[in-house]
Amino acid sequence: MSTKITIIGAGPGGYVAAIRAAQSGAKVTVIEKENVGGVCLNRGCIPSKIMITTAEMLEKFHRAEEFGLTFDGDMRPDMARLMARKKAVIDIQAKGILGLFKHHKINYLKGDGRITKHGLAEVRQADGNIAEVAWDKLILATGTRPFNIPAFPFDGDKILSSDHALNLDEIPESIMIVGGGVIGCEFACMLASLGANVTVVEALSRILPLPSVDLDCSKVLAREMKKRKIKLIVNRTVDSVEMENDLLNVTIGPSPFLENPSERDRKPQTATVQKMLVCIGRKPNTAGIGLETISLKPDKKGWITVNAKMETEVADVYAIGDILGPEKIMLAHVASAEGLTAAENAMGGDHKMDYTVVPGAIFTAPEVANVGLTQAQAKEAGYKIRADKVLFRTIGKAHVIGEIAGQAKIVSDAQNGKILGAHIIGPHATDLIAEVVLAIKMGADLKDIAETIHAHPTLAEIMQEVSSKGLGQGVHG
Repeated sequence: MSTKITIIGAGPGGYVAAIRAAQSGAKVTVIEKENVGGVCLNRGCIPSKIMITTAEMLEKFHRAEEFGLTFDGDMRPDMARLMARKKAVIDIQAKGILGLFKHHKINYLKGDGRITKHGLAEVRQADGNIAEVAWDKLILATGTRPFNIPAFPFDGDKILSSDHALNLDEIPESIMIVGGGVIGCEFACMLASLGANVTVVEALSRILPLPSVDLDCSKVLAREMKKRKIKLIVNRTVDSVEMENDLLNVTIGPSPFLENPSERDRKPQTATVQKMLVCIGRKPNTAGIGLETISLKPDKKGWITVNAKMETEVADVYAIGDILGPEKIMLAHVASAEGLTAAENAMGGDHKMDYTVVPGAIFTAPEVANVGLTQAQAKEAGYKIRADKVLFRTIGKAHVIGEIAGQAKIVSDAQNGKILGAHIIGPHATDLIAEVVLAIKMGADLKDIAETIHAHPTLAEIMQEVSSKGLGQGVHG
């Protein structure tokens, strides 16, 4: 008899896990409360990149004369058409996932899923009917939602979550973004290109204050954002927000993370904006799904703990994706990898997740990408390192496409040339990082990339150039 595997959540972790389990011979049921694809497809990765693509195209139009084009007209965002395109792309992707379910004979139930006891779940469907689903193995993939600040809660009009910002019917004249992390910076670049006056407030000392993001990448991005007239306020937090004449009066105070603030630091700042976008984190969707019926206890913040095989503390129950929280890596492609791991282990495998070689991709302007260790992390780990960087302005293709801002850096072991990390900010950085991801995964060294012929003229040449520089043999950089 086939193993019955039930998966709650059809995001990039859940639907991938379902397919792998079905490929392995399981009888699979997927329960999804909203739409297949999860946050990534419906309110995250895909819709945001659709809007970013439009913003980048508008930027190109504004630079038409640089490329030998004369344009006599007014080019501006048409939000109705942009939203229609967004919906069309999402629909195509969703139909693709449903088609995969059908191909693999996966039972898909749309509704509110809840565990009722070990081995049984129920689904409350839109028509009010309740379907029961028996399971031998359970994979939880319920994802997260935007974190709401009680002092200025989301209202969908003036104070927005990232979900709201992806459904704008017009671009605001001015907007303050609370949080200078990945989501905040992506929205800042996109909204500025679409015509908004953007201010970013970040509690820490730099934008993109993630341990995995190289400090130089943060500095270059800050410089380029300021060139786009994006105002960056770091070491500060929003204290209060008041509505007056359809505008928001915002008071900005010193960050609680700021050590020994000066009198100037303590003095509050004020700003008046049309809208505020809050991007300071996400909360797990673990409440109300019946975890107590199987004695599965999340931590105090609601995150679920698993081992390297994606097993929870409860036998036959696995968890994947963003509900694992920031102790893991909250990225769509990581959720998919975790889904594969959970599905294989649920079918009797012995696979363990490896988080050591995970690419990060940030779709700002310019893009930021990373993999492996930063300089600081490599030093802390005890390596004797060298860090080499090459500017994009030395690469012919960067001049051809008119995007010369940024650099590529490789962190390597000074003793043997082994590649420890790579950090790119510049055109198509999120694509270029793949070469170094594979290099680190394969245990490659600088010589391996330096002696690999790269096509000319391409942006990828920067990776050969920076590797050669690490060997003391750089030609252009």
